[in-house]
Amino acid sequence: MSLSRTPRFATLAAIRTMVVAVALLAAGLAGCDRRQAERPRPSPSEVLAEATGYYCGMRLAEHEGPKGQVHLASRSEPIWFSSVRDTIVFLRSPEEPRDIAAAYVNDMGRSANWQQPDRGAWVDARQAWFVIESQARGGMGAPEAVPFSDQAAAQAFQAANGGRVVRLDEIPDAWLFASPGRPTEVPAEVPAAATHRGEQR
Repeated sequence: MSLSRTPRFATLAAIRTMVVAVALLAAGLAGCDRRQAERPRPSPSEVLAEATGYYCGMRLAEHEGPKGQVHLASRSEPIWFSSVRDTIVFLRSPEEPRDIAAAYVNDMGRSANWQQPDRGAWVDARQAWFVIESQARGGMGAPEAVPFSDQAAAQAFQAANGGRVVRLDEIPDAWLFASPGRPTEVPAEVPAAATHRGEQR
């Protein structure tokens, strides 16, 4: 009797061992997922003198207007962009890395300087309001998506410079990937408005 039952007991033991192994593996994977989910989101960095644009290969200091930065989970340093428009192109392009941990653009409602935005004036690109189709031109003389953390500031810029106010996902690909049309222009009133706010602080 005992000999006839041995194979069946051996099979049950093997099944139990396999179930335990699968459970432990699942628990380990869940732990990895939780650790990745708990990884703190990178804070915005400040532009250093040697920072170069991802697409143009030129120093950001050589370009006027708002800039952008994208942080990847696989990199310790941000990827820099000489314009907000280039930043959004990177976010939209399927051939670029997809392990995006954070993306920031200059908040022009908090900067008194259009040529080189002030330190600390950053906003999460996914939370920003953008003015597109205005007279403003950014890096390389291309039409710019001018970012603001405050909708009212974006609307004030629109009133002075034309265009329309949109969210990141509302920016049309047709506008984003169009060729630059005119040389760089400094937009009206934004530095003055930003300076006025700075004097009040």
